[in-house]
Amino acid sequence: MLQPDEIERALVVMAHPDDVDFGAAGTVANLTDAGVEVVYCLVTDGQAGGFDRSIPRTEMATIRRREQTEAAARVGVTDLRFLGHMDGSVVADLDLRHDISAVIRDVRPQVVITQNPIRSLDSTYGSHPDHIATAEATFSAVYPDARNPFAFADRPITGVADWSVDEIWVAFGPSADGVVDITAQLDRKIEALMCHASQHRDPDGMQIRVRTWWQGIAEEHGLPPGSSAEAFRVVDTR
Repeated sequence: MLQPDEIERALVVMAHPDDVDFGAAGTVANLTDAGVEVVYCLVTDGQAGGFDRSIPRTEMATIRRREQTEAAARVGVTDLRFLGHMDGSVVADLDLRHDISAVIRDVRPQVVITQNPIRSLDSTYGSHPDHIATAEATFSAVYPDARNPFAFADRPITGVADWSVDEIWVAFGPSADGVVDITAQLDRKIEALMCHASQHRDPDGMQIRVRTWWQGIAEEHGLPPGSSAEAFRVVDTR
């Protein structure tokens, strides 16, 4: 797993606003504190989320973009790219691969952080179809698309050269082998999550659950008592 001093830029590709804050906001805060430029790429606007049936879906999209922008600022991220694909309908097709490849070529990251491309029978919520499709398209964009100058011959990506990513970090990936101590960033991670007010029916209960969750990850990987951690499956793509 590359260390912050080995990374100039990192790109986070997630399906919905708030996905990054559950899975990787503490790690992102560590990276930005170390001077790494981090960019968020959100595949959808999350317009199928929330609980208030009176809110039009176009308005929900606006709300969730604003919430994600505020959450990103809590952990030092100001560059967000919204691809505008439809929430609940994400498909790992060539259109999505093209869009993600264009962002990869523009940002030129050493590390891409994304979701798990494999359905887990132990995680119903983590295996949202949009998560799986986003991750699959991201893996395909990293290899072969973004590094292949001849990809998308019928709709070439212009103005940016091909680019090879060094590592993919899969949040909540199987057999995690990259553990990041986020104890010092836990409050900022919670602040980022709380920015997604439209998605929380029980904000206080959510905080209790997720704090226990991240402490459990730290304990599972042998960190000292009282620590919190995020865990990733690290894939070398060099």
